[in-house]
Amino acid sequence: MKLTKLYKDQGSGGNGCPTVYLGETGELIVQGSLVDSATFAELENVLPGEGAVRISADVVAGAMERYHSQHSEGR
Repeated sequence: MKLTKLYKDQGSGGNGCPTVYLGETGELIVQGSLVDSATFAELENVLPGEGAVRISADVVAGAMERYHSQHSEGR
């Protein structure tokens, strides 16, 4: 799957994360630090193969701003 980077945490340094990508089929892919087992245990309806990562709300907001600006250019 081809990914397009939408937004990376500005305070994470050159190689850090979290980062949000847009997949070629339209879904978001999130790269981040895995949550600890106590936090994971609080998730509901976790299916086999699922995981959870921690990202800030600012990264989500930045990714959505970039997504909307890139996808409204052709309208």
